[in-house]
Parts: sequence; structure tokens; C-alpha cells
Amino acid sequence: MNPIEASELILNKRGAIYHLDLCPGEIADTIITVGDPARVEKVSRLFDALHYKGKHREFVTHTGRVGQKTISVVSTGIGTDNIDITLTELDALFNIDFTTRTEKKEKTRLKIIRVGTCGSLQADVDCDSFIASTHCIGMDNLMHFYPFRMNDHELSLLSTFKQQVSLLPALAPYCASADPHLLAQFASHCHAGITVTCPGFYAPQGRSIRSGLAMPTLNNQLSDFRWSNHRIVNFEMETSALYALGKLLGHQCLSLSVIVANRQARSFSKQPDSSIEKLIQHVLQNV
Repeated sequence: MNPIEASELILNKRGAIYHLDLCPGEIADTIITVGDPARVEKVSRLFDALHYKGKHREFVTHTGRVGQKTISVVSTGIGTDNIDITLTELDALFNIDFTTRTEKKEKTRLKIIRVGTCGSLQADVDCDSFIASTHCIGMDNLMHFYPFRMNDHELSLLSTFKQQVSLLPALAPYCASADPHLLAQFASHCHAGITVTCPGFYAPQGRSIRSGLAMPTLNNQLSDFRWSNHRIVNFEMETSALYALGKLLGHQCLSLSVIVANRQARSFSKQPDSSIEKLIQHVLQNV
């Protein structure tokens, strides 16, 4: 097997992978991802012990112990492009030999749980509720650059979505699913439903400040969508890449979110920090 070239697998002077600035051994195989770098400490201060702290750009990593389990929390920043970086480099830390720059024969399967915030698309799913994303429909274009293949279940969901939701011709959504074992492990006290990942916060999520909207009825179409007994519960900006790229690389992934805005009720959480803290505690109690 030929070594991976220096331009493809970029390591810094201390032999750490480029963006995360991590070396093998500094990260656990059970990982909580958060968008906000400041949220990393909100997770790690609940660890029983802290073994490692690192920071590079928006990527902050703390590794420690909860009970007898070693766990890491990593900030990703916002968007599927950052998930592309984070997930690819986390995988490389376990499944690439940095000395020979070759792929390992024995693969490590990571457990990755996203703890994030989102907007509700259902009037009855109130602010401060927890969401477990059973499936995600990606309105971004990341996975079109990868050889990702949807299974029959995901193709059925996507076909129904295209029938019920009118999109601009340039948009080509894709679908990916949560890991069923992680979903069963963490989904208690959560609303379970379909998530839509948007490639932006304003117009892609139906917000018009000054620029206007190309698809002004999109949010209502998403709220009205039904696939068997499933509905779209929320939207956010990372889950599609986490599920699809995680599946492609062979990892277990789950996205959990706190509703901070109900877009149908036009309301915003009065206690977002407290609600995020409760979701963090829920994850750490079940990890």
C-alpha cells in the first residue's frame, strides 16, 4: 500500500493532524461533538477526571473520564464543511498509521454523539425540548463529493421528500440515518423525528432580514411533510454530514439537539444555557 502523500494527510511539526491538532492517544473512541468551542468546557467540567486539553482555531478538544469510561468532547464550529474536517481527521487518528502514513488493517469504530441546538418546525415541539434525529435530509452539497450510497429505506424517504417539497432545481438533497443502537441508548426524554440540515442560518432556514427568500414557503412545506408516521421535527446545520460521512467511514453517529427557537410559534427559549446543560447531563449519564 502506497503511503498517503503529505499534501493529503497533513501533519504539523509535532506529528499532529492539521486542523484538530491532535495526535493518536489524545482522543477517545467515544466522542461528543459540539459546535460552540465554549461548550467544550461545559461538558468536560462534568468529567470525573480530565486527561488532555488542546485547542487550534475553532477546534477545542478535552479528553477525560466519566466513571470508568474514557471520553472526549470536540468542538466543530458551524456547518457541514467543518464536520467534513472533523470527522475525516477523527477517523484518521484511529485508522491511519501516522508513522507509515498507511491505512490500518484493523479498523476502530468510533461512537460520535452531537450535542447541539436547533429550530423546531412543529408548533407542538416546544422550546427547550430535546430532539433525537432518526434520519437527516441534507440540503447541503457535501456528500455529492463522496461515493456515498443511500440504502432502500433512505431512498424511500428521499423520494417522498422530493414529491412533497418543492425545491429549486439546483438543490439535490440526500438522506442518511442515525445509528440505531445509539438512538436506542440516548433517545429517552427526546422527541424522535426527521431533521433537515441547511447550508446556512438565514435564507436557508427561511429567515429574511433584508435579502428576501427564493423559497418563501419552504418552512411550511417542511412542517407539513409526512413519510408514513414520520415527520420533520427540526432543522440545523451539521447532522447530514455527521450521519452520511460517519456511515461511509463505518462509525456510529447520533445527533441530539435542544430546541432554542420554535419557527412555527415564532418563539425563542428563555433559558437556552440551562436546557443545553440538561442535555449534556443526559448524554453523560447514558454514555
